[in-house]
Amino acid sequence: MSESRTVTGKAGGTHGNAARPSLWLTVLSLAAFVALIALGVWQIERRAWKLALIDRIEQRVHAPAQPIPAPAAWPMVSTANDEYRHVSVAGRFLHDRETLVQAVTEEGPGYWVLTPLQRDDGTQVLVNRGFVPSERRDASTRRDGNPVGKVEITGLLRMTEPKGGFLRNNVPQHNRWYSRDIAAIAAARGLHEVAPFFIDADAGSQSAGGPIGGLTVVHFPNNHLIYALTWFALAFMLAGKLFVTFGGGLFRRGRFVQEPAGGSDAAARRTGSDAGTIVEPT
Repeated sequence: MSESRTVTGKAGGTHGNAARPSLWLTVLSLAAFVALIALGVWQIERRAWKLALIDRIEQRVHAPAQPIPAPAAWPMVSTANDEYRHVSVAGRFLHDRETLVQAVTEEGPGYWVLTPLQRDDGTQVLVNRGFVPSERRDASTRRDGNPVGKVEITGLLRMTEPKGGFLRNNVPQHNRWYSRDIAAIAAARGLHEVAPFFIDADAGSQSAGGPIGGLTVVHFPNNHLIYALTWFALAFMLAGKLFVTFGGGLFRRGRFVQEPAGGSDAAARRTGSDAGTIVEPT
């Protein structure tokens, strides 16, 4: 004698639920995809801006030297409109009021020599005459290279560098300088009517035995294309994961529903609300 036991699958099969991600995970994934695409587009825009900046600076650096802006225009001088302009200025150096600013160049560690240039109209412009190594920081070792008459200097217009260098603040009271802060240097040296910018003298303006000019580094890193490709790649990887999660689940559910309704094997495999009757011998 044998008895049969009927086993009926529960409603709402588990296949569909297993393939369906939670709502919050879906929302976060879509938000992350949109954010990655936005970051990639932003880097493309930044690259276009950087290329335009580089082109503009290159034109300024290689243009013929023009006189520095007149004192009346000094309040309007700005980084965007004027930095790295090729300019010229004439006057007499005030060597007794020079300032040494720590620097690291292709020549090694040492100092920039910033010297006020007195113009005929009474205004003054700080000129970065160039670089000297540490062993020549004392002005007495460079007297032969200090012109005493009127000179004409050509170079690049540079904007002031307030407060100090990276992780190092200027200490005027101890004569320690890490950046070319025009206002602070002018106050420490008793200068008046000083231009709010300084001039990086070029190699043609240096004198024998004086500081080494023409060491200005004009370089703007441009890695925005790499950054953009990175963000886009991450976005496409996330999109692929979303496709596998959502598309794969839909495909699995489609195959499950389309199984033949007849046949003992098919009935035995079903576990949903339409599961067949399974007879087990005893």
